[in-house]
Amino acid sequence: MAPKTEKKRNRTFVIIGLGTVGSTVATDLARSGNHVLGIDINEKSVAALSDILSEAIIADGRDEEALREAGVDKYDVSLIAIGEDLEANILCTMNVKMLGVKTVWVKAINKTHHRILTKLEPDRVILPEQEIGQHIAQKLHNPAVRDYLSLGNGMHVINLEVPESMAGKTIESLDLEKSHELRCLGILRGSEFIGCDTGTVTMEATDKILILGRRQNLRDFSDGI
Repeated sequence: MAPKTEKKRNRTFVIIGLGTVGSTVATDLARSGNHVLGIDINEKSVAALSDILSEAIIADGRDEEALREAGVDKYDVSLIAIGEDLEANILCTMNVKMLGVKTVWVKAINKTHHRILTKLEPDRVILPEQEIGQHIAQKLHNPAVRDYLSLGNGMHVINLEVPESMAGKTIESLDLEKSHELRCLGILRGSEFIGCDTGTVTMEATDKILILGRRQNLRDFSDGI
């Protein structure tokens, strides 16, 4: 009799700073069935999420002992999303790292703050406004680009709506790899996903193509269709 496989345990998350970014991330994680602890120094911010998150408490991220008492050291992932208070953001990042949380993400306020936080070696430093701005710019630049995702290391994925000029053509006819140094990941056709490695695939006007590559190559290709 085969041994029973253990059910994979969901990771636990602590979100420190429940402003716009922090509360959005915390709420979405909780609605996906994750155990989420929300922490903020502001009583109203905590109260607003008390019925949504697994736990929501008032605490100061600058106080290492307060975070320890909240059990932050027992969580798998932390996002420090403290807003305009640079000192609190930096001290909280140091405290969470010292408490031994395995994965630490931090929200930066500007590029200078980003450089300072990078020295603390969190797993990722994010600039939400900059990332959203780039996302919007890409979609405004070419309306055919339905969505845009940065994977890091200069690689991106775009969700490109097939224009009328490409309908009826095959993926192979685009010569993505040789001519553009791009790779087709697949096609979304309604609720169906069609892999690009399944043989000759003919595109339809309602299809959306997922294409992987470097930003400039993707832009050159999408501008030329």
